[in-house]
Amino acid sequence: MRGLTEKQLTILRFIRDYLSLNEHAPSLREIANHFKFTLSSVQFTVDALQKKGFVAQVKNKARSLRILIDPDEIPNKVAEFISVPVLGNVAAGSPIFAEENIRETLQLPQKLLKSNREYFACEVRGDSMINAGIFNGDLAIIEKSQTAQNGEIVVAVLEDSITLKRFYKEPNRIRLEAENPAFSPIFCQNVRVAGRLAHIIRNY
Repeated sequence: MRGLTEKQLTILRFIRDYLSLNEHAPSLREIANHFKFTLSSVQFTVDALQKKGFVAQVKNKARSLRILIDPDEIPNKVAEFISVPVLGNVAAGSPIFAEENIRETLQLPQKLLKSNREYFACEVRGDSMINAGIFNGDLAIIEKSQTAQNGEIVVAVLEDSITLKRFYKEPNRIRLEAENPAFSPIFCQNVRVAGRLAHIIRNY
């Protein structure tokens, strides 16, 4: 039996406790609201719990989750890994964390990431950040955040695209700066920060 991540164990306990107090299971949105997680990350975690055999539900039936294994009966419950979704191409008009944008999942060592934070990953395209040691094909691990400090490397959402750049807030605009003199800064006002760079993973 594969172990659980801390997040999976926390959600599994919540489902169990909710079922003990109610005649039905919690909805995914109720779980997300309780922990202030995104809906897509909760769906991702529940899917993982099903694959590992800890919960089951009737397909396409709301509130049908049931516990197959009590979390307090699981030996070595918490694995030292955290599931991180890898985003693919973001379609026009689609939210960045929409389910259709999730390409695969990484299992990263828990010690690399902060507790009680959510993360996602995306593949770096191009060489605009090479002077920061970030190269084409690298996998950027991003801590979800809607804010950033000047000089931090962020994933910024511009209309229907995302970009990895240094963030600077100027008096009347945002400047997104590349780490390659061949690329001009991007000046904008309608920009949304999706997260801040936490780690880079590279295949040699």
